[in-house]
Amino acid sequence: MAIAFPSISPIAIKIGPIAIRWYALAYLAGFLLSWVYALRIVKWDKDKPDTTPYRRVAATDIDDFLPWAVAGVILGGRIGYILFYQFAMYAEHPLAIFKIWEGGMSFHGGTIGVILAMIIFSIRRKIHVLRLTDIICACVPIGLFFGRIANFVNAELFGRVTTASWGVVFPNGGDEPRHPSQLYEAILEGAVLFAILAFLIRNDKIRNKPGIVSGVFLCGYALARMTVEFFREPDVQIGYIADIFTMGQILCVPMVVGGLYLIIRAYRTYGRA
Repeated sequence: MAIAFPSISPIAIKIGPIAIRWYALAYLAGFLLSWVYALRIVKWDKDKPDTTPYRRVAATDIDDFLPWAVAGVILGGRIGYILFYQFAMYAEHPLAIFKIWEGGMSFHGGTIGVILAMIIFSIRRKIHVLRLTDIICACVPIGLFFGRIANFVNAELFGRVTTASWGVVFPNGGDEPRHPSQLYEAILEGAVLFAILAFLIRNDKIRNKPGIVSGVFLCGYALARMTVEFFREPDVQIGYIADIFTMGQILCVPMVVGGLYLIIRAYRTYGRA
C-alpha cells in the first residue's frame, strides 16, 4: 500500500512570465508570522524593569531586526548549503548559486547567519543578546513548519523507502513508497517545538533567565532533526558518514552542546528561583 504524491504544482501563482513558488511563499509566511509573534512576546515585558545590565528588547528593535533576520537566513542558508552539501557542484557552476528559487538552503547555515546578525544587532542597540535570541528562537519553528511543507510540495528531501501504509511515491523517488519525512519535520521541528517554546517563553521566571529558551530550541531542534534523519534519504552526493550518520545529524551535535551550555549558564547566572 502507498499514497500517490498529490498533484500540486510548485508554482503557486503565475502571471505571464512571473511565477511565484510555494517555496517563496513559505519563507514570506514564516517571516511575517514570526514578526507578529515576536511583537506579541515583547509586549509581555513592556515597561518591566530588567534584571540584567542591558535594556529589554523593544518593539522597534523587532521591527528593525526583521531585515537583518531575512539577510541572515537567506545568505547563511545559501552559503551553508553550498559549503556543507554541494560545494563541488557550485564551484563548477557558480552562477547556480543565485538560483535560490530552486531550493538548496541549509538550516544550519541559516542558523549561523542569524546568530551573527543577532550578535551584531544587539551590540549596536545595546540590548541583551540572549534576550533577543530567546524571542527569535521562539519564533523560528513557525518558519520551519512552512518551510518543510514547501519541501513536501516540491517533492524534495523525501524519506527512505518504507513499507508503512502512509508511504508516499514521490515523482523523483522511484516506484517505491517513501517516508514523507518533510511532514515529520514539519510536525516535530515546527508544531511540537513551537508549542514547547511557547509554554516556556510565556513564563515570566524563564524569560528573566536569558538563554533558556534559546538553549531549549537548539537542543529541541537538534534532537528532532537527528531523529527524522533516520527516516530521511541522505543527500546523494554525500551519503552516510562512517556508514551510520548523515551530514544533518553531524551538524546537530554542536547545537546540542551549545544548547546545554546556554541552559546551564542561565541557571548558574540567575538561579533556580
